[in-house]
Amino acid sequence: QVQLVESGGGLVQAGGSLTLSCVASGRTLGSYAIGWFRQAPGKERAFVARITKSGETRLYTDSVRGRFTISKDNAKNTVYLQMNSLKFEDTAVYYCAADRSYGGSIASPSEYDYWGQGTQVTVSS
Repeated sequence: QVQLVESGGGLVQAGGSLTLSCVASGRTLGSYAIGWFRQAPGKERAFVARITKSGETRLYTDSVRGRFTISKDNAKNTVYLQMNSLKFEDTAVYYCAADRSYGGSIASPSEYDYWGQGTQVTVSS
């Protein structure tokens, strides 16, 4: 079992940048693919990005591709989400999640086995 803790959220003006961190404990991140999701008020939790166990493959939802970058540092057991050119519509609680084995639905929250508690990102327009 792995425990995940997100940090790095905050308030930022549109056009600004934030870097979110997801620190794992209990097991090494190399055992999991990691996804980032976000949930805005009144909306369902939505896929943002994913990085494979090896870190070789990174996937993004269309609305963040080119602005967000997911990366991992296995030595620090940490996954990052670098967010640039932030927009008001990026405002949400951001969650990282760990996937033990690929089940074919990487953009679905049900694919993931472990979740962090979330970190709030607020972008002012």
